[in-house]
Amino acid sequence: MQYRTLGKTGLEVSVISFGAAPLGSEYRNIDESEGISAVHTALDLGVNFIDTSPYYGRAKSEIVLGKALRTINRDQYYLATKVGRYGLQDFDFTVNSVIKSVDQSLARLGIDYIDLIQCHDIEFGDLGMIINETIPALRKVQKQGKVRFIGITGLPLKIFCYVLERTAVDTILSYCHYALNDVSLESLIPTFEDENIGIINASALSMQLLTNIGAPDWHPADDEIKVACLKAAEHCRSKGADIAELGLQFALANPKIHTTLMGTANPENVKKNVACVNQTPDTQLLTEILEILDSIRDRTWSSGRPENN
Repeated sequence: MQYRTLGKTGLEVSVISFGAAPLGSEYRNIDESEGISAVHTALDLGVNFIDTSPYYGRAKSEIVLGKALRTINRDQYYLATKVGRYGLQDFDFTVNSVIKSVDQSLARLGIDYIDLIQCHDIEFGDLGMIINETIPALRKVQKQGKVRFIGITGLPLKIFCYVLERTAVDTILSYCHYALNDVSLESLIPTFEDENIGIINASALSMQLLTNIGAPDWHPADDEIKVACLKAAEHCRSKGADIAELGLQFALANPKIHTTLMGTANPENVKKNVACVNQTPDTQLLTEILEILDSIRDRTWSSGRPENN
């Protein structure tokens, strides 16, 4: 395993980290014991950063993760969870709600403190409230010793700039913006480096666009993006390769991104993902895939309030 320093937090985190959304049966109904085994497999292979949220499985992810961590020494992992999003359209970033949410997460996870608490998908909220109420409330919780560091997450990149210009956070979690089809996160890395912000990359496969299965029905990408990604996946297969492995190798290779989240509740998939850490992408194939995807490079979709996109 390789490790990088997560910005100003000083945490030495594994370059690939465990995304616990699948533990909440977000993508398929999972067997709880399989999910717990996936967590243990990741930890055994050197993964030391785990990310979850009350939103995933409507608390189920945190509950299953808590069971998985019950027999693990607390100094063997860093744990991140979130506040503010609790359902598809259930957002609440008010002071009382986020304070209560931290306590509920601690209870579900069975731990005494959370390493990183993140405001979840802030583009769905009032950014003024996030800056002036939510983050200050979490700073008070931080002083109580319940959380160590504070971050923000979301899809539109402009939300990170807006918040960072007005207040301090320790980390950002960006998804679908550092992948084979979209590297727009790169444009903000100098800004994050200036502030020593920890950079967490999620959805390195663009929410299944860059897989042999292809995008699920609910995927918000337009048809042109989906077709290009399918063409890229087919080209990989024709070369005896898997676009998911290539995509993960590509994401992990950027030393400026501190950790890349990969979610799975399958122990065998955990092993395949971790194996990518020390694999180098096939240069020729990578060039061909990037060329196929060039027509839709950095194309994205809206998320949250119009003014936050």
